[in-house]
Amino acid sequence: MSGVTLNKVIKRYGEVQVIHGIDLEIDDGEFCVFVGPSGCGKSTLLRMVAGLEETTEGSMQIGTRDVTRLDPSLRGVAMVFQTYALYPHMTVKENMGFGLKMNGYPKAEIAAKVAEATRILKLEDYLSRKPAALSGGQRQRVSIGRAIVRGPEVFLFDEPLSNLDAELRVEMRVEIARLHREIGATMIYVTHDQVEAMTLADKIVVLRAGRIEQVGAPMALYRDPDNKFVAGFIGSPAMNFLRATATDGRVDVPGMKASFDGIIAPAYTGKTVTVGMRAEHLMVDPAGDTHTVDLTESLGGVSFVYLTCETGERIVIEERGDDRSVEGARVGVTIDKSRVYLFDGDTEQRIRT
Repeated sequence: MSGVTLNKVIKRYGEVQVIHGIDLEIDDGEFCVFVGPSGCGKSTLLRMVAGLEETTEGSMQIGTRDVTRLDPSLRGVAMVFQTYALYPHMTVKENMGFGLKMNGYPKAEIAAKVAEATRILKLEDYLSRKPAALSGGQRQRVSIGRAIVRGPEVFLFDEPLSNLDAELRVEMRVEIARLHREIGATMIYVTHDQVEAMTLADKIVVLRAGRIEQVGAPMALYRDPDNKFVAGFIGSPAMNFLRATATDGRVDVPGMKASFDGIIAPAYTGKTVTVGMRAEHLMVDPAGDTHTVDLTESLGGVSFVYLTCETGERIVIEERGDDRSVEGARVGVTIDKSRVYLFDGDTEQRIRT
C-alpha cells in the first residue's frame, strides 16, 4: 500500500481553470474524504488521481512513484463508481474476476483472489447470481469486490452510496469502514454528504471552487473551523450564523438581543462580524419571550427547534429530554458564551481570540 502526494496540481479545460494549485499529503493507509458542494472539483480531483483526467500542471505521486503522466492501468489504483457498472449477463463471481481474466491471470490465482474478496464482503451466498437478482447494496459490494481483487495500492470511491436509499447508505457506510479496518489500504472517497465524511474519514479535505478550504480530522474541523464556509458545511444541522457588530471588545447580536463582552479585540470596533453557534450549544428557555417556535423537528432521542429572530435570521436549537418545544410557543434562548465562534464580516475568516 502507498500514500498519495499532490504537488501544486492544476486542471484546466481550455481557458477555464477548475482545480487551482492543490497541495495535499494522504498518508499510507489513511481514509481521506474529499467533501464539498456540487461543482467544487472533488470528483475531478479524484479522476486526476485515477488518471482519467489529465493533470494540466503540477505533479502527483503514489508511494515513491511519479504517476502524473502514467496510464490509469499502471498507477496501482482501483476505482468504485457511483453506478455499479456490472456486466448484466455475468454472475457475481464472473464480474469480480473478469478484469483479472482479461489481463491473463491464471485461473487458480483468479479463484483465490475472488474467494478472498468474497470473504471480506460476505458475498458467499450470491456468487452464482446475476446483477438483476441483487439489491443495490449487494451490487455495490460486488463493485467493491471487483476493485479488491486487483490488489491496488489505492482505492478510489466516487460517491458510491448516492444511488442507495437511506437505510442501505448506513449499512454500506459500516461495510466500507469495516473494509478499511480489515485491509488497511489507502482510500480516497468523494462525497457531497458531510455525514458520510464525518463518519468514515481519518482526514477530511473540504473543497470549494477547486481550492482546499481546510484539511483535518473530522472533529478537528467541527470544533475548530478556519472560516465560515467550513463551519457551515461540516456538521448537521449547519452552524447558526447571525450578523453582529463589534464595539470595544464587545459583540452585539441584534437577532439574539444579546451582547458578549471580552470576546473580540478592540481593533474590530465598528466592524460587522458574523457570530456562529452550533445547535447543541444553545438551549431553549421556556420562560423567555424573545422568539417564536416555527417548527419542531422530532427525530426521537433528539429534536431540532427552528426559531426566527426579529431580524429575520433563523436559528436551530438541539433539544433533548421528555419536554419538547411546541410550534407557536414564545420562548427565550440561552447561549453558551464559551462556544461562540466569530468570523470576519468581509473575509469570512475565523476571528481567533
